[in-house]
Amino acid sequence: MANTYGKVSGTFQEADQVYAKVSGTWEEVDEVYAKDSGTWQLVFSAFEATSIQTLSSGSGTFSVPAQANAIHIQAAVGGGGGGARGADYDKANGESAGAGGGSGAFISDKIFTVTGGETMTYAIGSAGGAANSGSSFTGGGGGSAGGNTTLSGSSAGSLFTLTGGGAASYTGGGVQGPLRTNTAGTAGSATISGTAITSGNFRDTDGTSKAVTTNTSGPDGTFNSSGNGAVGGNNGNCGGDNCRIGGSTGGASYDGNIAGGAGGSSSGSGTAGSAGTRGSGGGGGAAQVSGSPASTMGATGGAGEIKYRFLKVN
Repeated sequence: MANTYGKVSGTFQEADQVYAKVSGTWEEVDEVYAKDSGTWQLVFSAFEATSIQTLSSGSGTFSVPAQANAIHIQAAVGGGGGGARGADYDKANGESAGAGGGSGAFISDKIFTVTGGETMTYAIGSAGGAANSGSSFTGGGGGSAGGNTTLSGSSAGSLFTLTGGGAASYTGGGVQGPLRTNTAGTAGSATISGTAITSGNFRDTDGTSKAVTTNTSGPDGTFNSSGNGAVGGNNGNCGGDNCRIGGSTGGASYDGNIAGGAGGSSSGSGTAGSAGTRGSGGGGGAAQVSGSPASTMGATGGAGEIKYRFLKVN
C-alpha cells in the first residue's frame, strides 16, 4: 500500500488521518482508494490496534508507532514478595507456620495517552526471594520484597509505578522458644501518573470499530482498573508441643484474580510453600513435619509483568 500525502504550507507531509464530509459533518475515513490504470488501489488505511506484547523481566525501551495516540495496558503488576520458612521447637509449647509474601500493585485494562514516535521506558519488578536462611528452630530470614514495575514516556512522562509486595518476616524463635512472632508480607501500592482515556472509539485488530470500554480481557475483567496488592496470609503459631501447622498462602494479585502461592502442607513429611505467579506472593513453609528438619521452606513471589498494545483512539 502506498503512503498518502497532503500539501501543508507548500510542503508534502504524510497523512495519518483522513476525513470526509458526510451530511455536513466531518468524519474520519477508514480507507482511501485511488484508481490506477483502471484498477482501484488501496492508498490509505486507518490505524488498527497492534497485537499484545508481553514484558516479563528486566528493563528497556520501545517506540510508539507514528499513528498511535494511546497505549492499552492489558495487565501490569509489581513483583510478589517471598514467603517464610516454618519453625519447629523443642518443648516450647507450640510450632510456627511461615507467613506468606504480599502481592504487587496492579493495572488491568487501563488506557493512557501517548504520542506517536515517543520512546517508552519500562522496568519489570523481580520476584521477591523466600525467607529461608537460618535453622529449622528459628525458621528463615533473608527474604526480599518484589521489585517495582514502572512505565514512562519521553513525552508522556511517568505513566505508573507499581511497587512490589513485601517479604514475610518474623521475630523470636530458638531451640526452646520463645515462639516466633510472624509477620505477613505487605501489599504493594499503585501510583498512577499518566493521563487515562476512558471514552472514545478505536479500530481493533479485526478491523471493527469498538468503544475503549470494551477492553475487559485483563486479569480483573474490568475496564480502567488499578489498585494496591494484597497482604500475605499469616497462620501464626499452633498451641502444644509437636502440634502440626501448615504454611500460610501468599497474597493474591490482580484484585484476587491470580492466586498467591500455596502454603506448605504439614501432613506426613510435609511440603514446601509454592511460588507465586504474576506478581502474587510466595507461600510460607509448614512446621512439625515428619523427619529432619521438621519444618519446610517458604517460596519466592511471582515476577511482575506488563502486557500492552497500541491504539488510535478517536
